[in-house]
Amino acid sequence: MSKEDIGITVSKKEDFSEWYTQVVLKAKLADYAPVKGLIVLRPDGYSIWESLRNTFDKKFASNGIRNGFLPILIPESLLGKEQKHFAGFNPEVFWVTHSGDNKIGDRLALRPTSETLAYTMYSKWIQSWRDLPLKMNFWNSALRAEIKATKPFLRTSEFLWQEGHTVHSTQEEAEEEVMKILEIYKKTIEEELAIPVTTGKKSEKEKFVGAVYTTTMESIMPDGKALQMGTSHFLGQNFSKPFEVKFADKDNVEHYAWQTSWGVSWRLIGAMIMIHGDDQGLVLPPKIAPIQVVIVPIYKNDEDKDKVLPKVKEIRKILESKEIRVHVDDRNELSPGYKFNDWELKGVPVRVEIGPKDIEKQSVVIAKRYNREKSSLDFTEIEKISTILDKIQTNMLKTASEQAKANTIDISDYTEFKSKIEKGGFFNAPWCGKVECEEKIKEETGADIRLIPFGSENTNEKCMYCQEQSISIPIFARGY
Repeated sequence: MSKEDIGITVSKKEDFSEWYTQVVLKAKLADYAPVKGLIVLRPDGYSIWESLRNTFDKKFASNGIRNGFLPILIPESLLGKEQKHFAGFNPEVFWVTHSGDNKIGDRLALRPTSETLAYTMYSKWIQSWRDLPLKMNFWNSALRAEIKATKPFLRTSEFLWQEGHTVHSTQEEAEEEVMKILEIYKKTIEEELAIPVTTGKKSEKEKFVGAVYTTTMESIMPDGKALQMGTSHFLGQNFSKPFEVKFADKDNVEHYAWQTSWGVSWRLIGAMIMIHGDDQGLVLPPKIAPIQVVIVPIYKNDEDKDKVLPKVKEIRKILESKEIRVHVDDRNELSPGYKFNDWELKGVPVRVEIGPKDIEKQSVVIAKRYNREKSSLDFTEIEKISTILDKIQTNMLKTASEQAKANTIDISDYTEFKSKIEKGGFFNAPWCGKVECEEKIKEETGADIRLIPFGSENTNEKCMYCQEQSISIPIFARGY
């Protein structure tokens, strides 16, 4: 088997879409399922998702949020209770109409999102102020018909995500929760995935259907397109009223509750692939890498093998004592060169090479995946690999932040905007706040308002489109 059989055959710069798909498949993160629009997660892909899940669970728990479970089938009658909300999902809903050969009465929707089901239950569980706040999170899958343009992790008909739904006695408490969750998301994505994000609000046109407002995180991908990384919504009482989510206060006066919902999906994995990957394949940030260090022993005969393997075992033990995830590649049928290429493709952060000559020198060769640098490390300094991993994590975020900054442009001239949007990027452009201008820009350029960053209020400039006074400087971009 040659490198070409497992390696990436296209350049990231020349054919970004094909490059991305090859990395997903050849790095063995996922594969296509027999049903169009669905993918199967392989162990490495699922391990990354589990890592994110574990981090989020710890942070959610510290905020008083507990996990629960919701079924995947939702009666159509429930979905109709908040018709404006459901209308936004209706074109994407999969329906169950039969049980065996028998037609069922009320159609059942395969969950596109769980507000209607969760709040039906919440109305039963909440009676008084003593039951609040109610904070629950659900790890599950959602299904939305994405038949035309699918892409692994980014746009599939079924996807893994978490969705949180909280209920509060006051508006102030609910809005505080919205921002707490957004900050949890931001820190986790930046610290675990080494991806910089920009936070702010969605425009009225782009907000979650049924929300009072939507806060969001956006990142710019290397091809110049924006990717929504997660959202946290203030629902106000828009759902508590139709679903009768009420509570009696301390004076036994009944009130409608205030609610939030929020979620991120496995598209975070897709963003990580796009941001950090290169022409050799996947590049994993150490914190979420299923294998953080791979040790490749090098020997030609049994004599060399007897010298090398005991030291490999010793090094592995040292690293595991530091809670580093280690794998020893002892596949005898493959050459060292093949192994190097294989682990580069899979994105393992650090490769340790050790052969008879290294035993003589009392050192190993360290190869960093993210920048492909090689260096020597004495046997007595093996524990420093822990520090090396930390520095890799920090440097990957720094590099990604520099790339994002280079792809962010301040602009106020619409003609210039139209000429530059073809190459992609984040465009900070003044806007008057009118939906008409927002829609015209989208119609003429394919770019929409990805978010209105916090603190971007501005009345000193003219709207990029209509030249009336601006109210803010949102970020325009074409997106996934």
